Amino acid sequence: MADKRDYYEVLGVDKNASEDEIKKAFRKKAKECHPDLHPDDAGAKEKFQEVNEAYEVLSDSEKKARYDQFGHAGVDPNFGAGGNPFNGAGGFDFGDIDLGDIFGSFFGGFGGGGGSRRNPNAPRAGDDINVTLVISFEEAAKGATKRIELDHIESCPDCGGSGAAKGSTPETCSECNGKGYVSVQQRTAFGVMSSQRPCSKCGGKGKINRNPCKTCNGQGRVKKRKTIEVKIPAGIDDGQILPVRGMGNAGINGGRAGDLRILMRVRPHPFFERDGFNVWYEQEINIAQAALGTTVTVPTLDGKVQLDIKPGTQSGDILKLSGKGIPRPYERGKGDQLVRVKVTVPKNLTAQQKDLLKQLAASFGTPDSGGKKSSFFGKKK
Repeated sequence: MADKRDYYEVLGVDKNASEDEIKKAFRKKAKECHPDLHPDDAGAKEKFQEVNEAYEVLSDSEKKARYDQFGHAGVDPNFGAGGNPFNGAGGFDFGDIDLGDIFGSFFGGFGGGGGSRRNPNAPRAGDDINVTLVISFEEAAKGATKRIELDHIESCPDCGGSGAAKGSTPETCSECNGKGYVSVQQRTAFGVMSSQRPCSKCGGKGKINRNPCKTCNGQGRVKKRKTIEVKIPAGIDDGQILPVRGMGNAGINGGRAGDLRILMRVRPHPFFERDGFNVWYEQEINIAQAALGTTVTVPTLDGKVQLDIKPGTQSGDILKLSGKGIPRPYERGKGDQLVRVKVTVPKNLTAQQKDLLKQLAASFGTPDSGGKKSSFFGKKK
């Protein structure tokens, strides 16, 4: 990692750059080194990969924070991988105690306790896991299969989630009879007040584990790193959440696992721009091509195609390539590719070119508005 360039240097931005500034810098740099735009540059592919890598980190707030603090080591896939079990020695598992019970012990009702309570041994669903995945413009348009590495909490493989060592089972707490809480009565000037508090003997779990599993320290769950494959549907857009059912943290007491929620971040394309399910592309032509008409080669998401430019085409005219846009998820068909024509005016003319243009201008004569005037202001395109 020592030979890697600083990501801010790669994109040409400073550490205080906004998300929008980082995106604009990426598009500029990607256009400068995109292999399709620079086929004769042998190093274009390597430069483009470097720019993509920099954007993937700096566009993700979590990865960016780690990079700012630890450098390239902070965004290494093995960063922070210790393999320690979830809530090991000295840890405290909030997932096994109902915090509502704790507050209920202070705010329980008069005379009748704190109302209905949840069974501490009832199955409870695991927490969801949120991750961010950066994909290319093409992967978002066509779909892809991506590998994601994440830390998650799973049921202990040695005790099956019971928290007890093999050959033993947790005992029902004799203090609370497995309820996880005890009732407390106190005489006051207003009469007898009744409240409930977590059982101090079992810690609110309702069971006592006298022979805990050594793998999970009696918690029933362990923290592990795993790699999964996720199918990205064609047509997904930047900012959308892709849920993967049952791939979150393991549940408690046999409860279902949580979900994996993937926030999709799509890298901007150097020359395509998405608009719903349509794709915009700007095609430059010279004044002769605009006046006489021509045929140009235009890139699309499905490969290069030939596009006919009619004589008299004006700068700003929009041509349509039907069905060359983004697939519509769960629907038939695709959007279109919209080609905006940009007529470029030459800046550095040779003497011969100037002479030819003067002859052309003379052949047109002097423009006559015929007394008609049109106002530019107030017009909308």
